[in-house]
Amino acid sequence: MLRKLLITVLSVSLLTSCVSKKVYTELENNYDKLRKANMLLTDENTALSKLKSNQEASITKLKNSLIDLELQRDHLKNKVGLLQSEIDKLTESYELLSSQSSAALAENAKKNQNLLAQLEEKERELSEENERLKNLQREMNARSNRINELERLIAAKEEAMKRLKNAISNALSGFEGKGLTVVHKNGKVYVSMENKLLFSSGSWAVGSEGHRAVVQLANVLAENKEIEVLIEGHTDNVPYTGAVINDNWDLSVKRATAIVRILQDNNVSPKRITAAGRSEYNPIDSNASAEGKAKNRRIEIILTPNLDEVSKLLNE
Repeated sequence: MLRKLLITVLSVSLLTSCVSKKVYTELENNYDKLRKANMLLTDENTALSKLKSNQEASITKLKNSLIDLELQRDHLKNKVGLLQSEIDKLTESYELLSSQSSAALAENAKKNQNLLAQLEEKERELSEENERLKNLQREMNARSNRINELERLIAAKEEAMKRLKNAISNALSGFEGKGLTVVHKNGKVYVSMENKLLFSSGSWAVGSEGHRAVVQLANVLAENKEIEVLIEGHTDNVPYTGAVINDNWDLSVKRATAIVRILQDNNVSPKRITAAGRSEYNPIDSNASAEGKAKNRRIEIILTPNLDEVSKLLNE
């Protein structure tokens, strides 16, 4: 719904050849929401790694508890053995004293009863410890299974993003040295295209060479339907001086949506795409030189894996 509203507003702005301050404010607010959603995904990935460390520490603690309980169980077994030896000795004494006074027999009987009661109590404690050991073992197994599943999901997502990065690099190999880079970091793939590949100065119309590069990227994305796509437009700090739009904010948004339309026209679902303008406020180099300004004038395409399975496992 948010993308449809954004596209509608931009369409109206194109027809009227002017983007109002209200539209710009709405775009800025929408972008903030999208940026926060993107940050949330990054936080989830960090939380996932932290949860893994916590779970592993918990398993180590449980293993230590298991060792302690096994020692306690062995200690109880030794006590049971000693008590049984005492019972055997008393039984022998009882048989030897069977001819003696009834008082001595009663005393031995009482000792036997006490020892039997102690033996029953120790056996009960031993049974309880065994049950605790079984419960701890079950808990350890459940946590280990959960960690293994989290590791499997993380590894699968990471491997999928590596394959995506390689596929994109192969598809765009013909544009090396023309202001295009493809980088895999933090579980995402970043495709950066400098404006010299895409746009003329002050324009948001994609040139033929840039259009061909975006189409080839779209072909890869169309085959990877679980990938979320964020398109960010960036400018240098030279103020926009044209008459159609207001400033660099408008220019960066228009350039981002120009890329969106090419992706959409080439079988990339608009439900997966987000367009945003960053104007001059997220430079990657100094604007003090022509080279730095050229690097800052760019389109960033940020590709993020679908983390629904990971989030579901974390919330269980």
